[in-house]
Amino acid sequence: MTPTPQAASSNHPQPAGEHSLTALRQMILIRRFEEKCAELYNAGKIHGFVHLYIGEEAIAVGVIAQLQPEDAIVATYREHGHALVRGVPATAVMAEMYGKQEGCSRGRGGSMHLFDAATRFYGGNAIVGGGLPLAVGLALADKMAGRARVTACFFGEGAVAEGEFHECLNLSALWKLPVLFCCENNLYAMGTALRRSESETDLCLKASSYEMPAWPVDGMDVEACQDAARRALTAVRGGGGPLFLEFRTYRFRAHSMFDPQLYREKQEVEEWKKRDPILTFGARLREAGLLDDNVLKSIEDDVAAEIDRSVEFAEAGTWEPVEELTRFVYSERTRP
Repeated sequence: MTPTPQAASSNHPQPAGEHSLTALRQMILIRRFEEKCAELYNAGKIHGFVHLYIGEEAIAVGVIAQLQPEDAIVATYREHGHALVRGVPATAVMAEMYGKQEGCSRGRGGSMHLFDAATRFYGGNAIVGGGLPLAVGLALADKMAGRARVTACFFGEGAVAEGEFHECLNLSALWKLPVLFCCENNLYAMGTALRRSESETDLCLKASSYEMPAWPVDGMDVEACQDAARRALTAVRGGGGPLFLEFRTYRFRAHSMFDPQLYREKQEVEEWKKRDPILTFGARLREAGLLDDNVLKSIEDDVAAEIDRSVEFAEAGTWEPVEELTRFVYSERTRP
């Protein structure tokens, strides 16, 4: 069985009330939204590839809350949770899942290509490692323009095997770019254990070889994710150049809806579920007197209503007219 990875964790001071309940609600929103997506996929409402974030919610919630509105986010194809936490409306995300033109990418991107300029959310990128060069480009533009911004780039440990990973860490370190690299290490990439694909499995060691600070973080602990992101962003904003965080986490569901999960044992999944970030954080809030059954029910009811609205919005959405399918794809120059 793959052991639970040890990583830097929060010292768990007394949780701040409203902020902690907001974090709990965001994790529950992601979990319930993803569960609804799985249900709708099986019902034939959602098509194509769908990658669920169930089990990894603490990372998006912990990190994105520390970003400023002017900061940029670049994510992978497992990005529904990042988009929701960043403020992309659940209605727009669900409509995009349906392929409706009211979706955040006009129905053209689907699950893997969520985009929202208003919140500076730049994907949703289907290619493994494909978001890394985009993040470096955004950060370079900000530095050249003298803008005090940070770009947070989320990617899985599978991207570490791609050439873009090494090129991008190298360039960002050379040019001291304001990038926070957030590696969500769930141990299996698409379906191959990290130990079978990488001769060096210490991802922080790989990153530090490019002369940048690199820390492991307990990705199952939302407070640990918050604390690590806060410290890292302070350093990056201070002009210290890029920083790498390895969030050690685990996805409870398959890589995608097509994945039979033959590469890991069910017992291993059940062991990791004992560290469910929602349940463990909820227990911590109960101990602090901030959560009880009534408060939890209120949160669950509020989230359920929001998801119901998103489904209703998507169901009522419209398909893009066939005559507009070449719009945004090809433009013929008008000759004088």
